[in-house]
Amino acid sequence: MSRAAALLLATAVLTACGAISGGGAPGGSAGAAVVRVPQDAASLREGVDRVRPGGLVLVSPGVYRESVTVAKPGVVLRGTDRSTVVVDGEFKRPNGITVTGAGAAVENLTVRDHLANGVLFTGVTDATLQAGRAGGSAYDPLDTVKFPPLKGFRASYVTAYDNALYGIYAFDARSGVIEHSYASGQADSGIYVGQCRPCDTVVRHNTVEHNAVGLEVTNASERLYLLGNRASHNRVGLTLDSNDLEALGPQHGAVVAGNAFTDNNDAASPEQADGGFGIGIGAGGGRDNVIERNLISGNRSAGVLLSDVQGYPARGNTVRANRATGNGTDLVLSTGAPAGNCFAGNAESSSSPGNLSGIAGCDRATGAGTTAVPDTAAPAEPGTGRPPLGSALPVQAPPGISFQDVPAPPAQPAMPGAPTAAPRPATGLPGHVEPGAFRLPKSPTAVPIRTG
Repeated sequence: MSRAAALLLATAVLTACGAISGGGAPGGSAGAAVVRVPQDAASLREGVDRVRPGGLVLVSPGVYRESVTVAKPGVVLRGTDRSTVVVDGEFKRPNGITVTGAGAAVENLTVRDHLANGVLFTGVTDATLQAGRAGGSAYDPLDTVKFPPLKGFRASYVTAYDNALYGIYAFDARSGVIEHSYASGQADSGIYVGQCRPCDTVVRHNTVEHNAVGLEVTNASERLYLLGNRASHNRVGLTLDSNDLEALGPQHGAVVAGNAFTDNNDAASPEQADGGFGIGIGAGGGRDNVIERNLISGNRSAGVLLSDVQGYPARGNTVRANRATGNGTDLVLSTGAPAGNCFAGNAESSSSPGNLSGIAGCDRATGAGTTAVPDTAAPAEPGTGRPPLGSALPVQAPPGISFQDVPAPPAQPAMPGAPTAAPRPATGLPGHVEPGAFRLPKSPTAVPIRTG
């Protein structure tokens, strides 16, 4: 999360909390099992107020120029038509849909043109402690005891485009699924998972393109899976980052399998805040992640880039059995030492440094790095004077365009049976996860591939 993003998050959540206190009905057992908008309720907010916990708010086609917060547990907010049920921020409101109710889900609709996020899932219910500080020199990462994570969330068949921060954003949230969704034109990232440990979250079968960053993971660790997604034509496909702007660093223990990270060199996209461009996967300070069976091609600077960041050396990451070809440099280990990072069987034609399998190979029996990870291993952080082992091919990032100017996407596949299906609260998630079922894609358009 950038400092600007942190500031906007505080503003967005504060606004949402104000909306609840201003007119939202309290939770409880009262309310209707199904509320139809606009047939039974004139607005999304009224529909959410009138539904019972665990109920369904079913929204008919229309452009809804409002923000709504789902605070009751187990509520499903669903559009009858993904492309024509639109929550429009008009570039005036921060969030489209904010979810703070455990087990709530958002399905089969479009969110666009917000000054922060399209859909936000979060355990943050009181933003006053952040207001005026977040994003500044006195930034205070959230107290994860005082603000426990939202438990249980799901976004299915959501289209999010042209939002100033994130399309679909899970922050201080766990036990969730983001699936079958599409995100384009975000000035930060299309789909973001941040500050959770353990995350118990799956991001699967999504398409992200024309964003500054396609998929972003920051300080999100343990039982986090990114499976069968396509991140193409962004500036950066995926980032796995550690920093001090959020709690729970360092980021560690994610599995990235069966995805396509291709051609992430889109000049007609919002400019990436840190200047990244032409990178398939960038892991800054991430640890013990597994990156396997991914198609990584056509990224002008680097296919996979592992690097140290201030306070967080990248350690113990495994990069194996991918097809990393046709990138500026296919594989880059830009750390101060091998530090247990390992590379094997990636079909690369270029790497920096050369002979990565010799310098940082993977043990055939365990799949882990063959080099030790001493606590004293010196990282190549700014100011240490220690040069990185390798470097990505330098690429000049083009200026980029405003998120407001990214063209609207075409219609996306609808949720089967959306008008009539019974509500399915986001409980017991993510369920059984099989990363091994996600094979190496043959092409970007072949994603997702799954057997069994």
